[in-house]
Amino acid sequence: MELVSKEFRRDVLRACDSGLGTRVVAVKFDGSESWVRRIKQERREQGKTAAKSTRERAATWEAYADWLRDKVAGQPDIYLHELRAAAMTGRFPRSRWVGLAAH
Repeated sequence: MELVSKEFRRDVLRACDSGLGTRVVAVKFDGSESWVRRIKQERREQGKTAAKSTRERAATWEAYADWLRDKVAGQPDIYLHELRAAAMTGRFPRSRWVGLAAH
């Protein structure tokens, strides 16, 4: 999904405030009706007119970051497959390691 600027969202909301219908605004700004309804709802319920700039979610492997740092500090030339083998000895659930290996 393409990021929409604050100014563009503001213009869409202004058009809605001027009395234009959702469908007319969607056609005018080359968007979908559902998107126009969503930004109107976000403003109504949360008071926001701009998209959220950052996610407030930690990485799934964050709980194991200290272990990983200690392993790398203790053996700076460690290979990824060696880290994987050490992690599979029971410290990590497999799903966590899959997420870590993807990065």
